[in-house]
Parts: sequence; C-alpha cells; structure tokens
Amino acid sequence: MGHPPPVLPLCASVSLLGGLTFGYELAVISGALLPLQLDFGLSCLEQEFLVGSLLLGALLASLVGGFLIDCYGRKQAILGSNLVLLAGSLTLGLAGSLAWLVLGRAVVGFAISLSSMACCIYVSELVGPRQRGVLVSLYEAGITVGILLSYALNYALAGTPWGWRHMFGWATAPAVLQSLSLLFLPAGTDETAAHKDLIPLQGGEAPKLGPGRPRYSFLDLFRARDNMRGRTTVGLGLVLFQQLTGQPNVLCYASTIFSSVGFHGGSSAVLASVGLGAVKVAATLTAMGLVDRAGRRALLLAGCALMALSVSGIGLVSFAVPMDSGPSCLAVPNATGQTGLPGDSGLLQDSSLPPIPRTNEDQREPILSTAKKTKPHPRSGDPSAPPRLALSSALPGPPVPARGHALLRWTALLCLMVFVSAFSFGFGPVTWLVLSEIYPVEIRGRAFAFCNSFNWAANLFISLSFLDLIGTIGLSWTFLLYGLTAVLGLGFIYLFVPETKGQSLAEIDQQFQKRRFALSFGHRQNSTGIQYSRIEVSAAS
Repeated sequence: MGHPPPVLPLCASVSLLGGLTFGYELAVISGALLPLQLDFGLSCLEQEFLVGSLLLGALLASLVGGFLIDCYGRKQAILGSNLVLLAGSLTLGLAGSLAWLVLGRAVVGFAISLSSMACCIYVSELVGPRQRGVLVSLYEAGITVGILLSYALNYALAGTPWGWRHMFGWATAPAVLQSLSLLFLPAGTDETAAHKDLIPLQGGEAPKLGPGRPRYSFLDLFRARDNMRGRTTVGLGLVLFQQLTGQPNVLCYASTIFSSVGFHGGSSAVLASVGLGAVKVAATLTAMGLVDRAGRRALLLAGCALMALSVSGIGLVSFAVPMDSGPSCLAVPNATGQTGLPGDSGLLQDSSLPPIPRTNEDQREPILSTAKKTKPHPRSGDPSAPPRLALSSALPGPPVPARGHALLRWTALLCLMVFVSAFSFGFGPVTWLVLSEIYPVEIRGRAFAFCNSFNWAANLFISLSFLDLIGTIGLSWTFLLYGLTAVLGLGFIYLFVPETKGQSLAEIDQQFQKRRFALSFGHRQNSTGIQYSRIEVSAAS
C-alpha cells in the first residue's frame, strides 16, 4: 500500500514553505538595510558585518546540524529550527542596537541552514522514487518565490516608520505554517522504511533490519567502506563546482548589463531583480517537470554546459565592450529613493542609493559584499558630489550604448539570461536532491551537513577573492576562468555523478556498495545483474 493521500500534499507544503522561508530571509536584508543604515548610522564595514552574520550562523549550523539531524530526527530538527527562527526574528524585530541585529541575523542564519538540510532529507525519505525529485526540487522553487515575496514586502514597507521591523517579522509566517503541516506527518522513516521497497535476492541474505542495521562514524565518509569515499567525492564535487563556476559573482553584474542595453537608473535594478527572478522561477519549474523524466544527470550536464557557454560569452563580449567592475559599498546616509532589492543582482546603478551587501539568492548561499576594498569617496552631504552608487572603476556610471556595440550588449544580456536559467534547472535544485539520495540513512544528516559546510565556505572564498581576481587578470578573463571551471565541472559530472531517477533510496545505496569507484557511474548503468523482489513490511514497528 502507498502513503495515505494527505502525505504528498503535506510533504509538498513542508518543502515549499521551507524554501520560501529560506529565500525570504536571504533577500529581506536588501530592503531592510537602507532604513537600518538611516536609523543606526551604519558604516560600510558595519553593513557588511550585519549581512555576513547570517553566514556565520549558517556555517555553524552546517558544522553541528548534521549530528542534530541524525540524533534527534529530521522532523524534530525542522521544528527546532523553526523555534530558533522565531527567536531570531523576535530579536531582530525588537533590536535597538547593531549588536542585537547581528545576533538576530546569526540566529536566523543558523535556523535556515539547519532547516534546509533537514527539510531536503526528510522529504526525500518520506516519499517514493517517483515523487522524490519533484518534491525536493519544490524547495528550490520556494526559495525563488520567497525572494520575490521579500522584494514585494520591502517595496510595500519602504515608507513605513520602523518598516524594517515588520520586514523581519513576516518571516515567521511561513515557518509557522510549515510547523503546522509537520504536525500531521510522521516523524520519519524508521529502521524498516529505508529498505521496505526492494530487497536484493542475489545469493545473500537480506539486509538486517532494526537493531542490526550498520553503524557509521563521521570518519567513514573518507573510507572505502560501502564506497563512502566515492559518495563523498560526488557530494563535495557538486557543491564545489556549484560555487567555483562563479554564479554569485556573475549575477552581481546583472544591473550593469541591463543598464548597458538602455535600462538606466531605477528601472535597471527593478528589471534585473524582477526579470531574473521570473526567469529563475520558470527554470526551476522546468527542472521540477524534468527531474524525474530526463533525470538528475541529464539536467546537470545540460545546465553546466549552458553555464560554460553563457559565462564565456559574457567574458568575450566584455573584451569588446568594457563594463564597470561592479558596485562597491558607499554609505549615503541622506539618500532617498527606492532600493534595487535584488539579493544578488547587482543593485542600482546611477541611483541615489547606497549599495547593499549582497546575499546570494541560490541554494542556501548567502555571501558578503565583494566590494571590501574601496577608496574614500566624497561624503553624501557634499553638494558637489552627486548621490550615486560608487563603482570600483573610475567611471561615473554605465556608458551609453553605442550603435556599434548595441548588438554585443544585447548578446551579453542574453548570455546572462541563459546563465541564470541553466543554474536554476541544473546545479540549483539537483545538487541538493542528489545529496539527499546518495548516503545511507544512518549518516545522511552528517554527510549532508559536511558537504553543505564546504558549500558555504567555497561561496565565501569566491565572493571575497572576486576583486583580487579582477585586479590580477581582469574582468573578461575572470569570466572566462569561470567558463573553464564549468567545463571541468561538466567532465566531473560525466565521470562521477550517477543517475538516480526512479530508484528507491535502498537501491541507490546498494548500487554504490557494489561499485568500488564512482567513476563507473559515468557510463550507462546496467542493473540487470541485480534482481529485486518487493516484499510487504508492516508499517508498525
């Protein structure tokens, strides 16, 4: 018998609401930072510290969250993270100083990082193979919807006194709804659930259930036992290539590219945020429809190939049409106007607003502003200094597109759209789906958290090294380097990443155990050598 009818919609709501909370918390700082700057007189360094505090909390969660998930269970971890989120949101809403704001953001970062790991694992274990890809990918769709929702609320509350307190407070709504959905779902899979679908019949005994199940230590992730080393290679490779392709930094130029084709001022930032947000939603929905049909491997290969081509295209175009090196942090206390709102889409160019330290919109990856090395600029109170966003180059703003360069600039815009789409149906949702599938249930939480910690660390490294890299090799070569990295990622996916569509978690586990090297997954798999028989196992234990 299958799951009761309410289980699938409840799992869908848990996944969607969890992603929505994550996306909202990532992007809400973009709209809250300007009023916070005005109310507390934050300097550029203090703004970056406030934004980066969420990263510190998330890193801590990735280090200890795996043990919490494996020891206390997935459902309890999600409920606990929602309680922590409520505490963090309350701290932010009542904060009266920078110290309380930083503490609140760090607490929120811990909560959303722990919830993201537990939610993906919980949903992947609770549903069958045919629904697993769609429901886990729904978390990614929720992230994008949460980001767009934060933009809308930030805009609506921009002129409200103490509106930033309301911005932080609204994050609790999806968390409360998610907790209510969890109350009607089981605690998770027990000892028998991990193997109840398929049992091997190839001359050996069926895996022992209950107390006889295997035990894994954290160090087993790096040992040859059950090919754990190969699984860790797959997990780390995916999260590292997801970041090393430069996805957060490339999106920092969205507003610059939009401006270069004629969308100047506020319209550039709005179009960059809303337009790219719509593209991300469409691409993520496409991934949800294809992940259980075309497969995980096919989406990763197609997405990585398109990312390599598109980011290389932006690099080649920037050889012929020089672009600004992106926004940097310059505090303008008396600035007025509307925020650009995007978490990672570059912010306003040629506007009266200060830049906002960015948070990456994708896959649980907040980042610090890359512009950490800026020279002193005229104060905003100086009437001779027009209020505008400081650029790390000496140019006063985006150049007016010349006729001869118009086609190239539109080509760069098209490449940007392709890049965003490729990430959103490839690395974006599929990385975390594969991570939730490839590890044994006994160590899945710790393994997922271990890979997630490298994801956050790599994101921080890529973000903080961006300006130094541009200064060393130039903007065009930086984009081309990202393109080369994507090509290497393509080779890694082809050689090492397995196809897991339509397989139960038990079958995926058994396939890894049968192969000593992950390299063999790069070729077409033949499962005719393994026979399976369905058995009925009582749900009660």
